[in-house]
Amino acid sequence: MKKIYILKAGTTFEDIVTKYGNFEDWILRYIDGVSTQVVDVQKGEEIPSFENCAGVIITGSHAMVTEEHAWSLKIEEFVKELIKFEIPLLGICYGHQLMAKSLGAKVDYHPHGMELGTVNIALLEESKNDAIFKHLPTDFDVHVVHAQSALTLPLNAILLASNKFEKNHAFRVGTNAWGVQFHPEYDANIMKAYINEVAKDKPINKDEISLHVKDTPYSNKIIKLFADVAKNSI
Repeated sequence: MKKIYILKAGTTFEDIVTKYGNFEDWILRYIDGVSTQVVDVQKGEEIPSFENCAGVIITGSHAMVTEEHAWSLKIEEFVKELIKFEIPLLGICYGHQLMAKSLGAKVDYHPHGMELGTVNIALLEESKNDAIFKHLPTDFDVHVVHAQSALTLPLNAILLASNKFEKNHAFRVGTNAWGVQFHPEYDANIMKAYINEVAKDKPINKDEISLHVKDTPYSNKIIKLFADVAKNSI
């Protein structure tokens, strides 16, 4: 039976794991009605064959795409295979950047530094015909924590969402491969926990940033909508 595979590209901070779980846990709570399997690629677990995939989700990571770890380069090659065979694919934050890089786009540190907290994004006209984003309002709040970005998009990619800080917040390649720079799996507690962790190493106004954190129900809906696309492809 085909499954939705979650390629775990990293793990969160130990304190956050203890309180709230890990990347894969946050994703899984929005998926039902289809078999799932987590593959920890950082620990060397085998990437599945595309024939067994109803869909694939690539998680966030504390690694940087430009570091080009061996496990990350393996995912890049897998991305190309998934897109070639039109397997539904969702890249989240690191996964978003990795998708872009694997298809020839430029990924690097954002020239204006880190985007952190709950921010608003606006959908572009092309989103009205998108299998996922057509179900969402023209603008909505999302949770973000990233220092690197997809500075350009792959050839023939469709830009779906932007804001003033991050022009490439969401894109699609083909009919069913999406990258989102934001974190649709986060809730407000997880976002606040990340702000606290970032504040340990960076001089940020964590109280001001945390003040604007709120729930992001439309962003969370993206994972369920993606799972529906994957289920319908079986």
